[in-house]
Amino acid sequence: MKTKPGFNLRTVCGESIIVAEGRENIDFSKVISMNESAAFLWKAVEDKEFSTEELARLLMKEYGIDGCTATKDAAEIAERWLEAGITEKISGLHNGRQGTTPRRHNKTLNDTLNK
Repeated sequence: MKTKPGFNLRTVCGESIIVAEGRENIDFSKVISMNESAAFLWKAVEDKEFSTEELARLLMKEYGIDGCTATKDAAEIAERWLEAGITEKISGLHNGRQGTTPRRHNKTLNDTLNK
């Protein structure tokens, strides 16, 4: 996976949001709000290729959660980002599709994207 160009994380009034910038994103009408965990992951992978496994490793390191929970949470956020159109799949990288509700983070990923 890779974050799409023109989608940048900004802090507005203390809230982390994805802002669409540039001509190619001019018709983007959604506001994507990210909680602390999602914003942490976005900053770590912005403008790089990444896999759900990398997202899981980042979650385990930052939040001290177990591998199973991190893998499930990483797959969920990766899927949500794809659905929102702010990331794209890159061939050759595995992007697991397990979907469960995150449970144990400081601020969960459950409400990551406000649509």
